[in-house]
Amino acid sequence: MHPREHIRNIAIIAHVDHGKTTLVDRLLQQSGLFREGETLQERMLDSNDLERERGITILAKNTAVTYGDYRINIVDTPGHADFGGEVERILRMVDGALLVVDAFEGCMPQTKFVLRKALEHRLVPIVVVNKIDRPNARPAEVVDEVLELFIELGADDSQLDFPIVYASGLEGFASLDPDVRGNDMKPLFDAIVRHIPAPPGDPEEPAQLLVSLLDYNDYLGRIAIGRIHRGSLKPGQAVTVLARDGGSRQARIEKLFGFKGLSRIEIGEAGAGDIVAIAGIRDINIGETIADPARPEPLPAPKIEEPTLKMTFLVNNSPFAGREGKYVTSRRLRERLMKELETDVALRVEETDSPDAFIVSGRGELHLGILIEHMRREGYELQVSKPEVIVREKNGVRLEPYERLVIDVPDESVGAVMESLGPRKAELVAMTQGEGGHTRLEYIVPSRGLIGWRTTFLTLTRGYGIMNHAFERYGPLTPGEGFGRRQGVLIASESGTATFYGMLSVEDRGVLFIEPGTEVYEGMIVGEHNRETDIVVNVCKTKQLTNIRSSTKEETVKLKTPRLLSLEAALEYLNDDEYCEVTPKSIRLRKKILNKSERERAEKHRKSAQAGV
Repeated sequence: MHPREHIRNIAIIAHVDHGKTTLVDRLLQQSGLFREGETLQERMLDSNDLERERGITILAKNTAVTYGDYRINIVDTPGHADFGGEVERILRMVDGALLVVDAFEGCMPQTKFVLRKALEHRLVPIVVVNKIDRPNARPAEVVDEVLELFIELGADDSQLDFPIVYASGLEGFASLDPDVRGNDMKPLFDAIVRHIPAPPGDPEEPAQLLVSLLDYNDYLGRIAIGRIHRGSLKPGQAVTVLARDGGSRQARIEKLFGFKGLSRIEIGEAGAGDIVAIAGIRDINIGETIADPARPEPLPAPKIEEPTLKMTFLVNNSPFAGREGKYVTSRRLRERLMKELETDVALRVEETDSPDAFIVSGRGELHLGILIEHMRREGYELQVSKPEVIVREKNGVRLEPYERLVIDVPDESVGAVMESLGPRKAELVAMTQGEGGHTRLEYIVPSRGLIGWRTTFLTLTRGYGIMNHAFERYGPLTPGEGFGRRQGVLIASESGTATFYGMLSVEDRGVLFIEPGTEVYEGMIVGEHNRETDIVVNVCKTKQLTNIRSSTKEETVKLKTPRLLSLEAALEYLNDDEYCEVTPKSIRLRKKILNKSERERAEKHRKSAQAGV
């Protein structure tokens, strides 16, 4: 066997929650890497705290297993559309892809996105119909959907002739027949070895590696991970680093690592086709090429689609600034955002006229929300503005992003959901009656129309609805203002501590966002008004004490349960004149202008300017 013939490099791609990471767990467990009886955690590759808490993959990760004489390098990719940048840059590392599709849900928006990218990179596909053990599984229909999707995306004859494996990641079996339950994952391993080609590249040519992932170690510093496209690398070797801007610098490889299961193992040499980790090259970045100094030729950097959503990140200047955070200055905020750019190729950061504000652009609310959550856990304090879509101009026409929205709703909620989407300029493109009293609706909708709609959707469906969306295209700007929140808010009139009595006196005005004992400041948003106007309320009011005993003193009075907003819910809730204040311990909503009189003057000035006075 030729030395490179025993290697297979594959990526696992799918829509969110279709079972990629669980499938990788079973491949790892059945490859013989672990001792019999050894306790193994679920979702082994989801090592990030946020990934474990939310049950989603955020960062692409790689592992390697041995199957017979073959070494199979596996890259697990995120399934959520907001992290598509992770998918785009790691597809250059592999020669094939396992397209995992839920045996009940079928093709979803992100399935289309990841498959399109795989076909563009000419990867050899294997379709894995997962969760075949689900009671309502419909494998034959799902295979037809996948075939239609391949045809829609312009797959050629060789790509249309894809092998199909039926599997259950949860139960740990695979089969080539949907009606026959397998005993293990051997049919999937065999399909990978048989259908995925060995990596091309001559180990005797000058070395060339494209950096696709980055890691960090306290002892080794920054670690570059990528696939060797040609030649070979070994520790101590002098190399040339070719930057994305055309510059170059000299460096030396200090340590070289291969992968075995969940571990990195130090190796003496690696050749074309191997996926390796390299330590010792300072300031290495994603998209740079590590090459032989005798023939320093750059590899093309991965093409990443542009962001569609932007927010302003500001230094926290609220009355409570500096109470909880460790990093509160504009210099710290700038350093952290610039550091994020090194590893997140789908992110953009622009400086503004103010040294305290930065415009941060990403793929969606979750993409930016995860960054904000990481920052607050690291000790940063900041404020962020309402998310806005990025409008482009082409041939004199203004364009905005549109998304494909797929929602599954109970039959009794269909009318209410359709009525809610109408004012948001959503266009219904498909409607399918499902099983179990559910209907699937498919829309093309401006991205603006989805900002802040998730909470409304969950309310309309009483929590039983499921929504998924992914970027579809840029299209003509839809006339009209934004489709944001229509309800007004309750604004604290003074600084102090919210009291039970003060909150009780205003709870009939709307829904409160705080609990008794919460510290508030003037201009802070403490609840949602029943009407479309904002009002100022005093939640710090205390009851006047008298020496008269009340006949109703012993009666128990209860407050309504407040609506405590998560970070994502708070970002969705924002209006144009509001900020979300984010600290390590708190998430607060506030008006940009805290003082009531100043807000009224600013509003009067804005209306005068609009009228041309």
